[in-house]
Amino acid sequence: MHFPEAAREAFALEFGRFLDQTDRVAKSEHLFDLLSDFALNFDCPWIAYGSLAPDQKGLRPAQGDPGVMLNYPPEWQERYFEMGYDRIDPTIKRSRRRAEVFRWSDVYNDESTTEDERRVFDEAATFGLRSGISVPLHGPDGRLAIMNFAQPWDGEFQNRAITYLQLAALHFHLSVCKFAQSSGIEEIPNLSPREKECILWTAKGKSSWEIGMIVGISVDTVNFHIKNVKRKMDAASRTTAAIKALKFGIIAL
Repeated sequence: MHFPEAAREAFALEFGRFLDQTDRVAKSEHLFDLLSDFALNFDCPWIAYGSLAPDQKGLRPAQGDPGVMLNYPPEWQERYFEMGYDRIDPTIKRSRRRAEVFRWSDVYNDESTTEDERRVFDEAATFGLRSGISVPLHGPDGRLAIMNFAQPWDGEFQNRAITYLQLAALHFHLSVCKFAQSSGIEEIPNLSPREKECILWTAKGKSSWEIGMIVGISVDTVNFHIKNVKRKMDAASRTTAAIKALKFGIIAL
């Protein structure tokens, strides 16, 4: 999947539309439907979201549980939980150890992945989930949520697609957490022009080194500004800070 300039602008518009639509949503299920529609822009008909406590081994949905939402094929859901794959799912194991989004193919080809764990991917492919990415969403209290996006054919997700899907997943996760906490209206943080500039390029997937080259400042200065943004946004990561800045309308892609 290659993105000419026109396609990039279209994806940016779709992401902006997704943010606008979610501002009027008050239920997790409706938000999940909007995220499902957005993921179709990247040829991902299957998505799954799950939240786990620190000591929780597997990921099993309960009736009406807002912590687990997925639209995987019913046959695969039944097979997955019948075989206990939620307890050996390599995407869960990898998500506990890292904060960055990752491709399923990278996990499959990792020498530390066992044959039993590879079987989860192999069987998922027989039900139509042939390639995918996982977005780990770590909370400050040790809780973990995971958002998966899957495609029905073999292929690698391009960086541009991963950036938009990760931002959408983070926005979804923050909204779901907000619904659960029923916390009132958040105050919009005040960012300096340079902080806005740095977090904007962060939202576009640029590293500190790349931002420094674009803006004309040192990497240390970039990291200083991003650290300030994280503090003002009460965000554990720069990506979470970026999605909050987008949500508040402080920056726009």
